[in-house]
Amino acid sequence: MLCELSVTFMEADMRYEKIGQLPDAKFRRLTGVKPQTFEKMLEVLTYAERKLRRRGGKASKVALSDRLLMALEYWREYRTYFHVSQSYGLSEGQCYNIIKWVEDTLIKSGAFSLPGKKELLKSDMQFEVVMIDVTESPCERPKKNRSVITPEKRSGMSKKHKS
Repeated sequence: MLCELSVTFMEADMRYEKIGQLPDAKFRRLTGVKPQTFEKMLEVLTYAERKLRRRGGKASKVALSDRLLMALEYWREYRTYFHVSQSYGLSEGQCYNIIKWVEDTLIKSGAFSLPGKKELLKSDMQFEVVMIDVTESPCERPKKNRSVITPEKRSGMSKKHKS
């Protein structure tokens, strides 16, 4: 079993090395981001980890590029922490902590946020696509008839109180 775990860690460490060799289109198809965006994310995470490690602490067993790849897989494929943990040979808790740290760090950097609604309204861009949300449709439910419900409640109450 110890051999199996070490092989799993070796395969996990080599994940980005294998995926990084893919052409740009296939890399984006697999991860959901362009290789250039991946490198920018990696720079932000590298800076944040250096800042974090200045205070001390144990280094992670998983390479930073693989941790970013783990988070991208989680977001892109809607995989559970269990599935991600099995792929990387880690526990579910470790996967949760890694993905949460990557997410929080990228959000705090502000480099990867989408423009807000006000920003989109300010722009001079002309939109040609109109989207209509038709998922909400009213349900027809039977109407409550007050004359039927009220006497039943009253008659039920009067029977209980008379006893």
